[in-house]
Amino acid sequence: MSDEANTRDAGDGGEEELIAVARVVKTRGVRGEVAAHLLTDFPERFEGLAELVAIDERGARQTLAIEKSWLHGGRVILKFEGYDSPETAQVLVGRELAVPVTDAVELDEGEFYDWQLIDCRVETIDKREIGRVAEVLHTGAAPVLVVREGTREHLIPLAASICVEIDTEAKLIRVDPPEGLLEL
Repeated sequence: MSDEANTRDAGDGGEEELIAVARVVKTRGVRGEVAAHLLTDFPERFEGLAELVAIDERGARQTLAIEKSWLHGGRVILKFEGYDSPETAQVLVGRELAVPVTDAVELDEGEFYDWQLIDCRVETIDKREIGRVAEVLHTGAAPVLVVREGTREHLIPLAASICVEIDTEAKLIRVDPPEGLLEL
């Protein structure tokens, strides 16, 4: 299980599907740099990256050319072309920074991004419908799928012994739950 944050749907506007890799948290310095919280397990992805798509709270997108980037204190520091002062860079604070989903770092077989699991239909091995994945919690040893069906919610560990089949293309997860798991 790896993290590159939630996708932004292409919607009906025909825009390319994106995955968020960082969120701008503040301006930094006097040259228009920004500090961004990493939303990816792959901070090295910023090396040699030419541009990012900034997404504001309304979903509006803006492509930003990267002049420089480096990691510092668990964050990525970015300098974008055309943002040359703290005042001009301030407009970027709070925006998600994303890349096209086609640029997602390739994972090993059996590994999935959280966004690939969200909205997957979950059913038992005997085809009993449980619900859809609403969220993936990272709380301890194994991630936990939050599966909702109406007002009912199930917490299902994302363990190979329980989640016996995961087909992200078909948006389907088959589970073999231990006795009592679905009654909690």
